[in-house]
Amino acid sequence: MAQEMKMKLNPAALGLSLGILWGGTLFVTTWLSYLTGYGSLFLRTLAGSIYPGYSISPVGSILGLLYGFADLFIAGALAGWLYNRISGRLQQ
Repeated sequence: MAQEMKMKLNPAALGLSLGILWGGTLFVTTWLSYLTGYGSLFLRTLAGSIYPGYSISPVGSILGLLYGFADLFIAGALAGWLYNRISGRLQQ
């Protein structure tokens, strides 16, 4: 009988990937908004209400990068860990 392959996620790699993606997105979008006004409603509504001290400014872009990275790094690592726990139990 063939043994099933169990797919596992690396929680740290998933968290790092998502953290870089979201932090980078906030950084770039903040600069676009600062220079052109693009996405300002989104940034004020979402990032401004979630991340203390964030604003559409050069300093805000750095804060958005750091907050966004930390936010999705933790969420991605937890999601990877939870996925491994659930998939391991379902395959037993």
